[in-house]
Amino acid sequence: MLKKRPRIGTSLYSMNMSERQDTTSHVPVSPPAFSGRVALVHDFLLYRGGAERVLRSLADLFPEAPIYTLLFDPEGMKGMFRDREVRTSFLGSWPGFVRRRHRLLLPLYPTAAEAIDLRDFDLVLSSSGAWMKGIVTRLYTKHIAYLHSPMRFVWDENERYLVESGGFHFLKRTLLSYLRMWDKEASLRPDMLLANSHYTAQRIEKYYRRTPRVVFPPVRPFLSQEEPAHFLEDRPFLTVARLSKYKHTEALVSAFTKLELPLVVVGTGREHARLKHHAGPTVLFAGDVSDEKLGTLYSSARAFVFAGEEDFGLALAGSELCGTPRHYPVGGRRARNCRRGCLRNIFFGAN
Repeated sequence: MLKKRPRIGTSLYSMNMSERQDTTSHVPVSPPAFSGRVALVHDFLLYRGGAERVLRSLADLFPEAPIYTLLFDPEGMKGMFRDREVRTSFLGSWPGFVRRRHRLLLPLYPTAAEAIDLRDFDLVLSSSGAWMKGIVTRLYTKHIAYLHSPMRFVWDENERYLVESGGFHFLKRTLLSYLRMWDKEASLRPDMLLANSHYTAQRIEKYYRRTPRVVFPPVRPFLSQEEPAHFLEDRPFLTVARLSKYKHTEALVSAFTKLELPLVVVGTGREHARLKHHAGPTVLFAGDVSDEKLGTLYSSARAFVFAGEEDFGLALAGSELCGTPRHYPVGGRRARNCRRGCLRNIFFGAN
């Protein structure tokens, strides 16, 4: 029987500032009292982003737990999990030129997730925005799924996905119908669902007909070692995001290029090359940076800007912890409180 465990992220939120500073180097914290074998499961380890930071915190809680994932790119992760044992699905053994075109493997992801062998574990913690909530476990294995989001491209963003992905709409609609049925079925497999925000919980209730418990992700402060520019107009604007289409970073790049205002874009992803091609000379792509460098960028930014509709918004929460001003256009699409009395996240849609 599982013993009572603290909420994920509680230990990080309750630390004082001196203790929080140590967490940026991923010093393991005291694991919850549980004597069984634990496994951690994550969709992909290809780029560093907010979901991967959450997994890093879970890995610190369970320093002996192996990490299972569909695909793993050590170079793309910049050594983030080099101290951990990472095991991939059968897709990870395929030739590199196939794995690099991982979007073409989409129809195989449900099978790959279900084929992961977790028979030896008593507790499985999955960190998922798509596939890994659908893993298959033994009768007495407890599966707790921390969901960052239901799959956007098969539910509320399916029409946008079809328009942006080009032709063959009939075949794609057939595939999306299958994935919706699989995703709904997969959502019934975890023994407990955790959502990273109230907004995500609403979407889970809408599409999966399950009521999750809301547990906010741990937000680590980014400490700067440099003094920012004295004059505010000398500082650039900053955005931090995984460079995927649903983040709508293209809207920011286009706006700042037309306005000829300085913008620093932190993050990597599939859209990097295309965004860089359309960017003007005032837009700088910093790529994947260290926590120390990110702290410097936060503290030296004129304001933090964001164009995506986020489920929680770790980057925006990080900017608030650093005291970075946040700038939003009039007519915002959504305003919500992520953490009572502390974090107020305001998002706007890019049209």
